[in-house]
Amino acid sequence: MESTTSSPWPAIYRGRKEVDIVVSIPGSKSVTNRALILAAQAQSPSTLRKPLQSRDTQLMVDGLKALGTSITDDGSGNWVITPQPLKGPATIDVGNAGTVMRFLPPLAALAHGEVSFDGDARSYERPLGPVISALEELGIVIDHGGKYRLPMKMTGSGEIPGGAITIDASKSSQFLSALLLIGPSMVNGISVTHSGPALPSMPHIDMTVSMLRDFGAVVTVDTDAQRWSVAPGPLHGLDLTIEPDLSNAAPFLSLAMVCGGRVTISDWPQKTNQPGDQLREIFTRMGSTCELNDQGLTLVGGSSIKGIDIDLHDVGELTPSIAAVAALADSPSHLRGIGHLRLHETDRLAALTTELNSIGSKVSEDETSLFIDPTQGSLHGGLFHTYEDHRLATAGAVIGLVVRDISVENIATTKKTLPDFPGLWMSLLS
Repeated sequence: MESTTSSPWPAIYRGRKEVDIVVSIPGSKSVTNRALILAAQAQSPSTLRKPLQSRDTQLMVDGLKALGTSITDDGSGNWVITPQPLKGPATIDVGNAGTVMRFLPPLAALAHGEVSFDGDARSYERPLGPVISALEELGIVIDHGGKYRLPMKMTGSGEIPGGAITIDASKSSQFLSALLLIGPSMVNGISVTHSGPALPSMPHIDMTVSMLRDFGAVVTVDTDAQRWSVAPGPLHGLDLTIEPDLSNAAPFLSLAMVCGGRVTISDWPQKTNQPGDQLREIFTRMGSTCELNDQGLTLVGGSSIKGIDIDLHDVGELTPSIAAVAALADSPSHLRGIGHLRLHETDRLAALTTELNSIGSKVSEDETSLFIDPTQGSLHGGLFHTYEDHRLATAGAVIGLVVRDISVENIATTKKTLPDFPGLWMSLLS
């Protein structure tokens, strides 16, 4: 499937010259792809305004179109989704997008006919078993060669009975969200109980529940029992403006953390379920000050960067940017509760350890943590490998702000969630 390889990108060096910039961040991938899944099931059309237009969201759009959903651009960059009966045969490329490889198979199970799924090489290694097992338990025929991973084929009959199931979603909250998102279209709805270690990325589960309710679903949450139930019933279309992707704001806020000065992220929501909202608290603890008002979020860098001891279990996707900033701090950091990141686009703990150490940092890892000691070693130039991981690429760009001669391998992988990261980065620093 698609490869995004490109020549090494010379990171833009700025040093400690202060910034004073305003940034508009493209829409949230997590919100965009959930909205697409829900809009495809609705009884009336939906309009998504300011949707993220990136590789991951385009893969979702292409997959939905392959199943028969009508998705058009209104000429202003907004997407109009007109639901149609879902049908095969269809072939769907999931790339290396977790939301696509996990959210689309349950929806495809509602289609008549055969649907095949394939993706990038890394997608074959990423966990999908709980979703496949749950669909099989619900009566869907899936050919996965006994591997419970991609590639696979499934044959749907046009409906799913639904009911009560138990899964272990400890490796990815997307397993739970994938099943809840199609609950309204199941004959009997669905009740999913999580059984296993603590769920990661709880804000993303809260996002799923909130968006289901926005589209008209009836959702019941029993936190003590770790059970989420969605009643059967019609969804209605929405006219929805997609929030900026707050996780993608991390490297841009880091400009002020690392170089000094101030960065304003336009249209930062006053209330949101996005994990990236926790950047306000995290970067404040690391020495900045933050102010949220009607214009957005403004971060002002401090005189130095403080190390941090923090559990990032619920906001693991922020880890690469936080690790990059921590490598430039004046005291050690301990980033905890992030073992599930070993199953993301790459093994992010191993990758961060390897790449930061390769440019002179002092980083060690255990199964669930990173230990970063910037008081040891001395950062220097070098090639920062990305392992086809967009967040590794932006972490390398942050380091390169104040470390000369950093080049980032395959900066084009940022297209996964940012349409033109290099162009936006350069425009802000020119």
